Amino acid sequence: MSDEHPVQVPRGYRVGAWEVREPIASGAFASVYAARCTEAAEGRPAEAALKFLPTGTNTPRQLRHLRELAEREAELLTKLRRPRLIRMYETLTVDDASQPQLDGATVLVLERAEGSLDQLLDQVTHRRRVVAVPGGPSLVAQICEGLAHLHHAGWVHGDLKPANVLLMADGSARLADFNLAAELDGTHAYAPAFTTSDYAPPELLWAEVGERGHQTRPTADIWAFGIIAHLVLTGSPPFPGAHPAARREAVQRYAKGRDELRLSPELPEPWRQIVTDCLAPSHAARAPYTAQSLLRRVEAAAGAARSPRLPRLKPRRGPHPALLGGLAAVTAVSLLTAGLLALREPAPQGYDRCDQGDVCFFTKANGQGEMCSWYEYDRDWIGGVVVCDWARTVRPRSAFNNGYTGDPHADVAMFREAGFKEQFGCLQELAKVDFPGPGGLVIRSHEWVADC
Repeated sequence: MSDEHPVQVPRGYRVGAWEVREPIASGAFASVYAARCTEAAEGRPAEAALKFLPTGTNTPRQLRHLRELAEREAELLTKLRRPRLIRMYETLTVDDASQPQLDGATVLVLERAEGSLDQLLDQVTHRRRVVAVPGGPSLVAQICEGLAHLHHAGWVHGDLKPANVLLMADGSARLADFNLAAELDGTHAYAPAFTTSDYAPPELLWAEVGERGHQTRPTADIWAFGIIAHLVLTGSPPFPGAHPAARREAVQRYAKGRDELRLSPELPEPWRQIVTDCLAPSHAARAPYTAQSLLRRVEAAAGAARSPRLPRLKPRRGPHPALLGGLAAVTAVSLLTAGLLALREPAPQGYDRCDQGDVCFFTKANGQGEMCSWYEYDRDWIGGVVVCDWARTVRPRSAFNNGYTGDPHADVAMFREAGFKEQFGCLQELAKVDFPGPGGLVIRSHEWVADC
């Protein structure tokens, strides 16, 4: 196995109910491996990603640091289950004295992605050509949505960058890698002094580091989001330089007022002011632009409708035609080779597959079989923006309304015809139901309502 992985895990190694397969990715402190489930259980997927953090065998100082990183990520993923954040199924600890490099390691069992935005950018900008990401506005809106979830819950990501934006099989995006995330204590949070310079705001490039790490605030994530938005929408970073050190110097000149911000002429007009605001040169100048307020502007620039329930890109689930269609047209061969769009048959996972905030319908009773899920309403399951492919030939047999408790539109009205015609039933908040009859029910549209 290559030494490029900080945590070496042999193929076939067993931890809990999981068997390790090929390596997926590595960072400075952890390695991620594909895994298959060997012990089926309700809510446990057939495949997952195992993130190994080596907290067992290091010097006392390293041990304390690595444990802190593992605890940060596990705490955030345990507390927060949001549609745009990668999902954690369980945490495990390796207890294996025969493997001293693994003994004591913390293992996070995470939702399996098809790839990262970093990989996608590499694919669409190959041969040194500057190319915007196909379907970029939709993708940027989803990233902003995840950031709004995170900040609303009182957390700062601390390391937002393309490698930490994961792309799922259905074309949606998730934020991931939260071992530098920090929970706000008043207006500040404290995080380890590790940042990726290309995405770090000016104030952190020369920040003092105290015992608790460096002070960070949500505006640091806003800066990183601005860099990512420019990169996705134009194919190039907003600051000049052939390598990170040169770009870091350009950022410092800009922050000190010696250079102006020069955005790419390829950046579409509706996005120019958004990116300019995100890249304001100081924390104070960026403070008025919260992720929540930016999300509304990003939705408008992306051509997304304003949600009647929560600020959310519409539609938020299912294959997005702009993203997947663009990818297929521009980079289908290379992306398939990289495995980014290697769609897999959905494995029966029960009702737990249904993200909080969604309403989900299943081809079999008890939440089994294939699933289609929506955050928003849908005027036509078969011919609308989000298409439920199996609904053409199969009727749903069960459903789960996993909407947010206390939401003013918490129930779901169901209709036999497209366009919200011929209502025949309603799913109350948090209801799990099996539909009567051997053939299921005919459903062509649904709508969130205040009360059944």
